[in-house]
Amino acid sequence: MATKKVAAKPAAKPVAKKAAVPTTKAAILDQIKDKAGISKAQAAAAYDAIVAIAYAGAKLPAGITLPGLCKISIGKRAARTGINPLTKAKIKIPAAKVIKIKALKALKDIAK
Repeated sequence: MATKKVAAKPAAKPVAKKAAVPTTKAAILDQIKDKAGISKAQAAAAYDAIVAIAYAGAKLPAGITLPGLCKISIGKRAARTGINPLTKAKIKIPAAKVIKIKALKALKDIAK
């Protein structure tokens, strides 16, 4: 019996990668640096300034709006009664202040 020769597969063509979405602060700073055409130190300073503004603005009674992204504010959660899932005993959960982040229309539209 004759054996068949198997033709070698051609080399796979490199697939163009989509721009990766940054998941770390360093990766975010690299993208800011590249897109704005500034140094990494300037990108870090700009990022830190935005974060500081968001923190300070969240403490205001009306909160702060980051245009095109979200609104950040502090809300109040009332005291309530809960149930311990392990013992099924009723427990009192005290009132608390919580951070509320509401996505704005532009951010909501990307989910459609």
